[in-house]
Amino acid sequence: MNVSDFSTVLPEFLLAVYALGALLAGAYFGKDKIAGLLLWVTVAVMLVFGVWIGLGGTGSHEAFGGMFIDDAFARFAKVTVLIAGAAVLAMSADYMTRRGLMRFEYPILTVLATIGMMMMVSAGDLMALYMGLELMSLSLYVVAALRRDSERSSEAGLKYFVLGSLSSGLLLYGASITYGFAGTTNFAGIISVVTADGHLPLGVLFGMVFMIAGLAFKVSAVPFHMWTPDVYEGSPTPVTAFFATAPKMAAMALIARLVHGAFGHVAGEWGQIIGLIAVASMFLGAIAGIGQRNIKRLMAYSSIAHMGFALMGLMAGDAAGVQAMLIYMTIYVVMNVGTFAFILSMERDGQPVTDIRSLGMLSKTEPVKALALLVLFFSLAGVPPMLGFFAKLSVIKAALFAGYTWVAVLGVIASVIAAFYYLRIVYYIYFGEEGEALDSRMPAVQWGLLVLAALAMVFGAVNLFGIEGVAQAAAASLVH
Repeated sequence: MNVSDFSTVLPEFLLAVYALGALLAGAYFGKDKIAGLLLWVTVAVMLVFGVWIGLGGTGSHEAFGGMFIDDAFARFAKVTVLIAGAAVLAMSADYMTRRGLMRFEYPILTVLATIGMMMMVSAGDLMALYMGLELMSLSLYVVAALRRDSERSSEAGLKYFVLGSLSSGLLLYGASITYGFAGTTNFAGIISVVTADGHLPLGVLFGMVFMIAGLAFKVSAVPFHMWTPDVYEGSPTPVTAFFATAPKMAAMALIARLVHGAFGHVAGEWGQIIGLIAVASMFLGAIAGIGQRNIKRLMAYSSIAHMGFALMGLMAGDAAGVQAMLIYMTIYVVMNVGTFAFILSMERDGQPVTDIRSLGMLSKTEPVKALALLVLFFSLAGVPPMLGFFAKLSVIKAALFAGYTWVAVLGVIASVIAAFYYLRIVYYIYFGEEGEALDSRMPAVQWGLLVLAALAMVFGAVNLFGIEGVAQAAAASLVH
């Protein structure tokens, strides 16, 4: 390793040092005595690193012989992941403390998962890809089962671990086949095996399919979605909020990095696979969500449908498609942070409530919360002029321009179906049957994130807060 390599991986290195230092501090000072302080220090550290990476990085740099790539695409994804992680940690502080779950391992595991995500989006090699993915996954398996005295939480962690191991096996099998035929694990070496006329050796094709299948699990795409509703429901709500935001962005960016970095010459081949996964995800998420009464399970099916839309952008196989995917995922993360900020506060007599019917006539008792939720759910449904509408419009346009008209049409149909369960929640909030009111208590951080996310959905429609240009530059750095 030379100085150039070290400077390229410096943010990840320093975050790892911080995680190890925090671990030692927790052990030395008495574990959970400093858990609250450690959480807020971690929030500050993640925000600082997000600003540093966002403002300090320029150009494109490689480290360790192309295994690690620092470019505009990686920086865009890293900033989103770090800020989302910090926001979820901040809004979870009160919940974790009152539920007796504030353990010093929680922020440390979140940091380790975040380092894995940063490694994933910068991966330029199959081994680097797997290292980042496993660091993220192993950390998430543990936080899913953080509530040790709950059968559902333990079940969520175990189910996530077992099915995650299966997906890792698929990914490794695909990577080994690809290595066997290409003779290298480096993305640049693999793409050179795919000749200029777009011929793809059969073995490499099989490897690519297995790797896409393994990664589809991480973004809850059909048919690898089966873990999502149970894990979302069983995990502590702040952990569910984390699952629904940062890891989704990182996994989607990793799929983009893999297909463009290693298989960029055969976009038509993997475009069809991703297109089928996208359509299946959009429709399953839209239809299966209709029967849900538990808001965490409903958000799980919402996540499956939204990942289908993001994959629709990626399916296009060009820079415009990657740009649309990045814009979509950024807006999706903001919508979910705001929505989960409210879900965390859903309580009656101090006990968590998850039934959507408990929101009946919330507008009467909490008009500001009700209005913010209306904006967020309209945005999730893709109702204009909310920002979510422009997110869906960007991926549908990318699919149309790439010639995938059938996917775009099916996407619009799926969006209309999914709108039912978002609008049903809004119906409960404004016209539902009035029952026993929810507690009005909501910590300032959750209030702030709920209102900020709702305002972003309204005012962001003007120019998308400038992320369109940044996403375009990020996509251009990935798709040459």
